[in-house]
Amino acid sequence: MFSASTQIRVRYGETDQMGYLYYGNYALYYEVGRAEAIRQLGFSYRQLEEMGVMMPVVELNARYYRPALYDDLITVKTTLQELPSGKVIQFHSELYNDAGQLLNKGVTTLAFYDPKEKKSVNMPQVLHDCLAPYFQKNEQ
Repeated sequence: MFSASTQIRVRYGETDQMGYLYYGNYALYYEVGRAEAIRQLGFSYRQLEEMGVMMPVVELNARYYRPALYDDLITVKTTLQELPSGKVIQFHSELYNDAGQLLNKGVTTLAFYDPKEKKSVNMPQVLHDCLAPYFQKNEQ
């Protein structure tokens, strides 16, 4: 399993009239978590794009437990529970407040896509090679 964490402070412009993080902005926090998780692997979305691979979201599920509030420092935990082996990758996200309370859980599925050929492709081998060591420990 691969897991990474990053922190985001809830900005005023991201909240609704009650001072709660607007529900649609949770997907943006998931995206920050995904990008930072990939960066912690020593890789980046930019590198994938330069290789001709895009990663559009094909499915998003979210569950809200408690609100994130204006000026809260949120920890976004992003996990890959299994090593992707095909044309999609699934990221599990959990958001926590400073007190360690679980605020939200989400699962985002992205496809590996070649925009020139306009078709799905398998995960690039270089990304697979970055992730594989995190999953070999579980197989032993």
